[in-house]
Amino acid sequence: MTGGRQADVCLVLEGTYPYVTGGVSNWTHDLIRAQHHLAFHLVALAPPGPEGPMRFELPPNVIGVTRVELQALPAGDGRARGLAPILSVLEESLIRMMDDGGLDDLAAILDGLRRLGPAAGRASLLDSRAAWDLLRRMCERQCPRVSFLEYFWTWRTILSGLCSVLLAPLPPARVYHALCTGYAGLYAARAALETTRPALLTEHGIYTNERRIEITMADWLQRDAARSLSIERMHRDLRDLWIDTFTSYSRATYAACSRIITLYEGNTELQVQDGADPARITVIPNGIAVADRPPAERARTAPPTVALIGRVVPIKDVKTFLRAAAILREFVPDVRVWVLGPLDEDPDYVAECRQLLARLDLDQTVEFKGRVVLDDYYPQIDVLVLTSVSEAQPLVILEGAAAGVPSVATDVGACREMILGRSDETPPLGEAGAVTPLASPAATADAVRRLLTDGALYRRCREAARARVRASYDKGQLDRAYAALYETHMAPLPAPVGA
Repeated sequence: MTGGRQADVCLVLEGTYPYVTGGVSNWTHDLIRAQHHLAFHLVALAPPGPEGPMRFELPPNVIGVTRVELQALPAGDGRARGLAPILSVLEESLIRMMDDGGLDDLAAILDGLRRLGPAAGRASLLDSRAAWDLLRRMCERQCPRVSFLEYFWTWRTILSGLCSVLLAPLPPARVYHALCTGYAGLYAARAALETTRPALLTEHGIYTNERRIEITMADWLQRDAARSLSIERMHRDLRDLWIDTFTSYSRATYAACSRIITLYEGNTELQVQDGADPARITVIPNGIAVADRPPAERARTAPPTVALIGRVVPIKDVKTFLRAAAILREFVPDVRVWVLGPLDEDPDYVAECRQLLARLDLDQTVEFKGRVVLDDYYPQIDVLVLTSVSEAQPLVILEGAAAGVPSVATDVGACREMILGRSDETPPLGEAGAVTPLASPAATADAVRRLLTDGALYRRCREAARARVRASYDKGQLDRAYAALYETHMAPLPAPVGA
């Protein structure tokens, strides 16, 4: 889908909107609608495979969509004149990009691809004799003790992912805005280099950390890792190669972006560690329309109710929540426990949770409600619980706070700031619940017990939750912050030729 009008903002998305639902996709949809005076072009970076259906009805100010399939390259020409010298020159930049590279190396790679012109593609970059020679030299320099066959496929995957982004169409826009580092950040960095237009970055989570977790746990990388196990690892393995590559992508993105927006203070230290300039970092949290969510009043005769809101998947650690419910029932026998969220994403994990429910004899206490209209349930909840092992800034805590529901959450993402307040909160509003360690049913149960049995504590947390969401997380304020950010960074478009 394309439009004839040039965009004000080119949003660069990786694996999310408009083809996938979820928190980042919902945020993107709301951002576009809130900035209705601006024209948006979407660049959707997608995994290999056929295009799926759009999960959102695009707002009218979306004037174009460009879908880029990662790993997909044009045909290219493996017999192009000057191919071997160009790839030889690119060798140093490619090696650094898989080690400790940054924006200068990205610029050098772009220059090499530009010199190849129409010849740049799969035949020249992956399948030519010059590419084979480059691969062998890089393997000897980077991972000499790793299986050549495993390095071969890793090298091809990394290079095809990188080049698919650098050779993709680049729609004109006044500003480029990536919603993560990784491939989306690379695309925005490339846009900044090639067009000299400003680039912006919003990070909901820290992409490199998420990839580190995935790569460390990846079964297909474990064989090489097992061979490298020793008291002191003395050489790089394929996990190092992947992690260093994504860190280099982040470093290039941070260097290219005029402004780096994060959702909470806790992210900034991690961004600086990966090369971000602290002077460019701005905190703009997610928000909710507070005026649309009046405080809920609970009936005194209702049973005490605790709920986990989220998908029933391992990252939400629903099993810790269930174990906490079993402990809590010993102190609050009439407690009612709900799990509110989709049950269809990981059926095996759902089955494991139901088996645990039976072993803990919680069938009469805990109910899996599935996908529900949350606004119908907030007035019935006394305490909201999140036991996730990873989060960015879960909006359910804010939605609960607006309804006057305190939260107990693990110390991940922005949960601590939303529940206990940011370091610069003035005046300090106090605790709006409790923050607990990961995978700790006892700590979770104890925090919920105190809220349910200490009326004075509950009232303080309830009022602090309401006050904090009004003061710091009102969506109207945050929409205005993005409007100002775009206005500040938008360069004027050149006049059309012949005008």
